[in-house]
Order: sequence, then C-alpha cells, then structure tokens
Amino acid sequence: MLKKTSTLIFFAVLIYFILPAQGYSQQFSYEGVQVCGTCHKTEKQGQQLKIWQESKHANAYKALLTEEANKLSGDVKAVENPKCLKCHASGYDVDKKLIGAKFKVEDGVQCETCHGPGSAYKSLKVMKSREESVKNGLIIWKNKEEIEKYCKTCHNPESPTYKEFKFDEMWSKIEHKVPKN
Repeated sequence: MLKKTSTLIFFAVLIYFILPAQGYSQQFSYEGVQVCGTCHKTEKQGQQLKIWQESKHANAYKALLTEEANKLSGDVKAVENPKCLKCHASGYDVDKKLIGAKFKVEDGVQCETCHGPGSAYKSLKVMKSREESVKNGLIIWKNKEEIEKYCKTCHNPESPTYKEFKFDEMWSKIEHKVPKN
C-alpha cells in the first residue's frame, strides 16, 4: 500500500510541475500583416490596416534596399545586416517553424512587432475577449509611456540613421485605436 501511495504522489508531483511548464513554453508563430488586416481594416475597427499601410513602418524594409542604407551598413548589405533588420523587419530572426504562410519579412515593421506573434490570438473567437487575447500572446500596452519606451528601442541616438524622435508627433501618425461605439 505504501508503494502505491508513493507512486501516486510521485506522479501527482510530476504532473503538477511538468504540465504547467509545457503551457508556458508554448511558442506563438507570426502570421503577417495580411492576416491581421483581414479584420483590422474596417471603419468599425479604426482602419488600422490603412493607417499601417500609409506609415513609414510599412516601408521600413524597403528603406534597407537603398544605396544609402548599404553604405551605412558597412561590409554587409543592409537587408542582411542584423543591426539594420532588428528595427526594419519584423520576424527576421525568428525560427522558420514559427512563421505562418502569409508572413513576409519584407512587410517591414508590422502588427506583430508591437503586439506579439498572432497565431494563438488571431481567431475572432479569441479576439472577442481581451483577456483571452492577452493570455494567447497579444501585447496590449498599458499607457503611452510604455509605448514610447518600446518605440525608443529602435528610435534612439545609437542608430546610425537617427533623426530627432518626437514621440507625440510620431504617435499621432501611427496611433490606431478601435473607435468607441
């Protein structure tokens, strides 16, 4: 009887520690701006896709294709330089197994750069619940200060192409709220 109890306790402890760890180690995959844009293009959703398409973020990767970018990049083409790609291309360094069929690095700085890989929160069922969306990887910024801090991970004086970054002015061009009904 003691052996059965010990075995049961062992398996209970094993399940208690291993199963939760598997849930936390889940890696979400990147879906791409076209997947996000399927729902986030309507007036009801604030036309986020249009705002992004008209932004410099949508063309960030294209900026690396210029002669000027290659000169600044040194001995490596700008589109192959991790120092350039980290701010100009979402998912450039992501394992190919975590890239959805519609995702393209060439789409520049896209939705999932700021909001996290969308594979687990992209469905309408999940997106209808803010709590479920966040639980499934959606990043929602608490306030403008958090957003500004994140923006400055790329828009900072260490960049060889840095231009003065006026957060409030730039944020007003890319802000994409869902209108209140």
